[in-house]
Amino acid sequence: MGVFRGRKVSTVLLSTGLCIGLACAAVAEQLSPQLAVERMALPEGFVAEVVASEPDIRQPVAIEFDERGRLWVIQYLQYPNPAGLKRVAWDRYSRTTYDRVPEPPPRGPRGADRITICEDTDGDGRADRFHDFVDGLNLATGLCFGHGGVYVLQVPYLLFYADRNRDDVPDGDPEVLLSGFGMEDAHSVANSLIFGPDGWLYGCQGSTVTSHIRGIEFQQGVWRYHRATDRFELFYEGGGNTWGVDFDPHGHLIACTNVGGYALLHGVQGGYYWKSFGKHGELHNPHAYGYFEHIPHTELHGGHVTCGGICYQGTAFPPEFRSAMITANLLSHRVDWHTLARLGSTFSAHFAGTLVEANDPWCAPCDLTVGPDGAVYFADWHDARTAHPDPDAEWDRTNGRVYRVRFRGAPPAPSADLARLPTDELVRLHAQADDWLRRQARRLLVARADAAAPSPLVDLVTQSDDSSTRLQALWTLLSCDQLDRKLAAELLADRDADLRRWIVRWIGQASPFDPAWSDALLELAAQEPDVDVRSQLASTARRLPPEVGLAIVERLIATDRDAADVQIPLLLWWAIEPHAVTEVATVSKRWSTSEAWHSQVFRQHLAARLARRWAAAQSPPTWQALSDLLRSAPDDRAVREVLLGANAGLTANLTQPPAELNDWLASQLPRNLTDEVWLQFAARVGDADAIGQARKLAFGAATAAPLRVAMVELLGRLLAPIDLPNLLQLFEEETSPALRKAALRALAGYDDPQIGVRLLALLPGLLPELQTAAIELLLSRGESAARLLEAVDNGQVASSVVPVAALTAVAGFQSSRLDELVRRHWGQIGAASPGERLAEVRRLNNDLRAAAGDARQGRVLFREHCGKCHRLFDEGQAVGPELTSANRHDREYLLTQIVDPSAVIRKEFLSYVVQTNDGRSLTGLIVEQSPQRVTLVDAQVNRVTVDAAVVETIEPALLSLMPERVLEKLTPAQVRDLFAYLQAPAAPAEK
Repeated sequence: MGVFRGRKVSTVLLSTGLCIGLACAAVAEQLSPQLAVERMALPEGFVAEVVASEPDIRQPVAIEFDERGRLWVIQYLQYPNPAGLKRVAWDRYSRTTYDRVPEPPPRGPRGADRITICEDTDGDGRADRFHDFVDGLNLATGLCFGHGGVYVLQVPYLLFYADRNRDDVPDGDPEVLLSGFGMEDAHSVANSLIFGPDGWLYGCQGSTVTSHIRGIEFQQGVWRYHRATDRFELFYEGGGNTWGVDFDPHGHLIACTNVGGYALLHGVQGGYYWKSFGKHGELHNPHAYGYFEHIPHTELHGGHVTCGGICYQGTAFPPEFRSAMITANLLSHRVDWHTLARLGSTFSAHFAGTLVEANDPWCAPCDLTVGPDGAVYFADWHDARTAHPDPDAEWDRTNGRVYRVRFRGAPPAPSADLARLPTDELVRLHAQADDWLRRQARRLLVARADAAAPSPLVDLVTQSDDSSTRLQALWTLLSCDQLDRKLAAELLADRDADLRRWIVRWIGQASPFDPAWSDALLELAAQEPDVDVRSQLASTARRLPPEVGLAIVERLIATDRDAADVQIPLLLWWAIEPHAVTEVATVSKRWSTSEAWHSQVFRQHLAARLARRWAAAQSPPTWQALSDLLRSAPDDRAVREVLLGANAGLTANLTQPPAELNDWLASQLPRNLTDEVWLQFAARVGDADAIGQARKLAFGAATAAPLRVAMVELLGRLLAPIDLPNLLQLFEEETSPALRKAALRALAGYDDPQIGVRLLALLPGLLPELQTAAIELLLSRGESAARLLEAVDNGQVASSVVPVAALTAVAGFQSSRLDELVRRHWGQIGAASPGERLAEVRRLNNDLRAAAGDARQGRVLFREHCGKCHRLFDEGQAVGPELTSANRHDREYLLTQIVDPSAVIRKEFLSYVVQTNDGRSLTGLIVEQSPQRVTLVDAQVNRVTVDAAVVETIEPALLSLMPERVLEKLTPAQVRDLFAYLQAPAAPAEK
């Protein structure tokens, strides 16, 4: 890559994209476990206590209690490199390729990880006996009890260690249940095992590894495994680097996240969620045409990492904690809690407070669990840093703690071995308010497989007056596979919506599907009043044979209850999409009708997606279906929605319209001479009249400005040679900046040397915004880039007008001459030395200590220098990370990020260099990637879209889009003002 120097990027333990890139001038002294507890700040009435610490346990990454009330700890001592493997290659995300796939234990390499049982024998609350259940593990990240043993995640395997005699010694070598979990990056491997209320074992998958399990490839998401049937499924895809998952009192899956501005994610069966598309590419279903975001959050505080979260359903905390999500906040050295409120079929979240403020930079909470006493226990990874700068870094493995947080006055848990309780007493525990008891009872009944258990459980479901008890008993029947069809049919019409929802889910995961359920599901879809049940019906419909699934979707659409819901419309689309092409005639017959358009769900959410899918397929049957859909549209607004979808689906321009569309196009032309959406569609499918009309509008001075801009950009998609001279002339002669920028975007697709010559001649006289756009265009092709760099070299163009980030594109040409020109005028493009950066941070720290800043004046500076790419206090643009919920109170962190923005770039904000097969090199954030196109946005918030068909490579850029030396332009007083605003708890009043 010539002068474009590579860099290894740090990664955060159990998080992604944020770590301290510079060494601190001083490192806080490590506190003893007891002193660490004394420094912690907790809400009134709460107390923290040490349960276990070094040297007995070290580097705890996962904790869980067994039925005897003993704490089990995974000591993640092998992190970050697996034992016995040779590193062959690694990339900037710390993804490593190893020389082989290790065998499972005990045949594979023996690592340092261990699972330790911590026992409190004298009742003083602190563990005093420690016994390893198993050692020699090699990157073990999750454990869960069940079926008479312990499930363990050791990538690439899901293992089961049987211990049926309960002597705390495995009965033999582990059983390998699954293999293929990715192991490229030890901070985002599969993790966090938990049994769901339905008896499936659920686990998380991080962001920077790729798993290949039974033909399913995925990077991010939540997966599940069913022991009795040996089935594996990806429950949902996406969601960032998830580490920690739990279920609320109704069985909703809530996961933790590492995405800035959010703390939680509501996982829905079959859902697609946000992920870092530039890094990981599109969703595995390229026709998902949308995805779910994280749970919207208010007043989120601290860093962007939550992990190890639990939904508190104990009785030992005050009532306001009931059903709250309590999460570890790794980077902010805290444990927080969040309340959830219903938002249609999903949730919104509110930051409710900090349960533990460690006031200790070594404290790194990473996992939580609830004990039999109802207290919350959290694992503290405990280290001076939370990142490994490179795979060979020295790592301190001498530390680690587990703490308990209890409410004063709460009664202690009775000391009992629940496994010794008879079956009828385990059943009675389902009526307990404490969820720890209920979950233990369910797990033990599943393992016991007692034929006497189903009958009293059925009695609880059918006779109890308490909805929660009924649901708990149903879950145990499901987990034991003891629900009979007669009871299920009764519950499908039950008064409790939760029971109806779980029966719908149970029906949908049977294999094969029993068609006898069809009529009952259709009747429910037509009448169901509860939004959660309708959501599950939509998820289940996708899993059923098309004749049943599509009929359920049709009923749900016809009821038209959910147009405003955040999730259900997309779930309905995901149920239709698998059949939209394979069953095109059936789908068209159901929804290319006037009746379908009466539904706002269909009109607002589904019609355009259907059109997009059919246009993307570009086959005679789908062209006919698109034509029928257009003819069924009841008004111009509906036609416009269909055409917007079709425009998005077109993968390439056609030379002549498909025969199936001819009649419809001919009937529309006279009344659409100025409709930009219609013209875009008609021109791209090859209609000569529409193309001619687009040219008239683009180059006609009397055309309204917005329409003219749209037509110029359309010509840039068509790339007809006949339009090139007119586009150049338009750029040279027009005065409208918007129109000139549109002309530049259109010209970018042409590979013609005269473009570079004429733009370079105009460059000195252009407005700054146009000048930057023209420079980026010039740098996008090798020949014009050479002209520009040589103009800088001979003094015709000042080097200061060329954005340094834009020079990243030049590396793609692999030209030693161009690299030399870059080096001569801008130096080495890449990271400065750590010493240089540290000196700059120290200088700025001195300026900041000299006096207080004015936050009101800092707000003005933020708008000028930062607001184009960042949002703070609901102000600015969301190109880069959102700052309101970032770790702004840490001045050292802010300085390091501003001084060297390219040192550590959050993965969702990495810029990319896109090389095309027609010789272009483009740089920016990827904001959309689909089978049809890739859209980039640059530091000036300009969007560039290229057809996917011409894309050759997409590689991460070495530089952040955020320019360097931002603070060098400011006086010391201005730096203080800006930081006063950046670190303000709330937006100050306008100056």
